[in-house]
Amino acid sequence: MNVIPVLNCLDEESLGQRLGKATTFLPPGGWIHLDISDGKFTPEKTWNDPAAWQRLAGQYGWNLEVHLMVEKPEDAVRAWFEAGAKRAVVHVEAITPETCATILGIATQYRAEIVLSSGPATPFEVLRPYLHDVSYFQVLAVYPGPSGQKFLPLVLEKIKLLRALRPNAKIEVDGGINPQTAAQCKEAGADSVVAASYIFWGSEPKQAYEELRAV
Repeated sequence: MNVIPVLNCLDEESLGQRLGKATTFLPPGGWIHLDISDGKFTPEKTWNDPAAWQRLAGQYGWNLEVHLMVEKPEDAVRAWFEAGAKRAVVHVEAITPETCATILGIATQYRAEIVLSSGPATPFEVLRPYLHDVSYFQVLAVYPGPSGQKFLPLVLEKIKLLRALRPNAKIEVDGGINPQTAAQCKEAGADSVVAASYIFWGSEPKQAYEELRAV
């Protein structure tokens, strides 16, 4: 299983601490996932400073996937690509066909990827108009917000349907990931999982990361 560790931090100090933990297991060239919440699309607001990201994380040589849980991703995505993000996750609930085209155009300028996410309560029909606009999908298995929420099994059907309709697409699952839920996601058709609490909240981040990779 492809595993991407998640940084979900309220301030720069906690971000620096988590980056330090990630150095114990994530090699240069690995992927890391950064959650950005604006306090509008989600109830809480996280650390959000693209310029500071370059200063804090540029030394590690990781590839950044930034998860924009924001009301207007079309206004936020360029700054993160400027900061070095190689992928941006945007929510289908926060876009229109017009803003989707704008976001994809910006991504093309930076040779970056767009990942289209949907929350657990979002019907599959909301995704359907965009199925062939992108080749990478995220299925959110918890409600947008803080780490540590429980995995919602109802999303497994969405993963299966995505895989059936887009057999060559990449599908990642975010939220409530542990070895058991990662195995369920893999069986349903997912390629990747992203995990925060399972990796970082325990005493052995490297061991937790390797356990997920072994699924």
